[in-house]
Amino acid sequence: MSFSVGIPRALLYYYYFPAWQAFFQTLGAEIVLSDETTKHILDQGVRAAVEETCLPVKLFLGHVANLCEKNVDFIFIPRVVSVERKKYLCPKFLGLPEIVRHCLPNLPEILTPEINWGQREGKTLAELKKLAARFCHEPGSFHRALQAALTAQKLYEAKLRQGLTPQEVLHNEKAPLPAGNIRVAVLGHAYNLNDSFLSLNLLKKLRALGAEVITAEMLPAQAIAKGVKSLVKESFWTFGHQLLGVGNYLLRENKIAGLVLVASFGCGPDSLICELIERFYKRQRNVPVLLLTLDEHTGEAGIITRLEAFVDMLYWRKAR
Repeated sequence: MSFSVGIPRALLYYYYFPAWQAFFQTLGAEIVLSDETTKHILDQGVRAAVEETCLPVKLFLGHVANLCEKNVDFIFIPRVVSVERKKYLCPKFLGLPEIVRHCLPNLPEILTPEINWGQREGKTLAELKKLAARFCHEPGSFHRALQAALTAQKLYEAKLRQGLTPQEVLHNEKAPLPAGNIRVAVLGHAYNLNDSFLSLNLLKKLRALGAEVITAEMLPAQAIAKGVKSLVKESFWTFGHQLLGVGNYLLRENKIAGLVLVASFGCGPDSLICELIERFYKRQRNVPVLLLTLDEHTGEAGIITRLEAFVDMLYWRKAR
């Protein structure tokens, strides 16, 4: 059975695409990605979304619309509830299939298995097994697909720990040469930082200015665990927990000269997490913090000006 599965190049694509690709290809699927983000794709999403929708979901809708133009048989939009115990993803991920169905007409069939590793691992495995059975009836096909997915994900995360960004790994780009002598942490969701159009190539611009860039994905789980130990209360959002842990770890270990926080307009968890991290840095150590908020109107000139001024200030502080 030959079939094509479309995967939007947005949101959890930057976290789990290698696993998804391996899973479906093992079952015999052709993987079709939406195009790289363009203004047209973003505009499609903005037009389809309701007014209060956050920027990443607007962009996701644009990528789904782009896949519809490619005439794929299915679009994969899992309902991801949790990926670890006692932590959850933002409600937008829980309701993503319904958001897409209500905002976009004439969709192909959407594949929506519920992923809830934190509470219902058995049910999650049953959902994935049921999904696999739709496309391949060979004995052991599900277990082969699952093992291929886990192996691909482990390899992907190992490459991230080597200092590559998700964008560089997914695009098979070479590791960047060692940059300048100041280290700058850039904390934000991978789907904001690694979309070249949305972030205006923020990470590459910082490297071009002579900064060594660190992102949350480059640090091991032990660093996050060490960073959250001093928190009075942990965040129950998976990505928020990760950013708080990394931010606190880098602060306490005196690892960086400056911090860039990247938030998306309309994101409730972002507004809280960024505020908490800023307060940690102001109270505990004098590390400069730059907050950038992205929306569909963000201009490249303004971002470049702020980054240049920020990096110049870091070099000035180091030279004193």
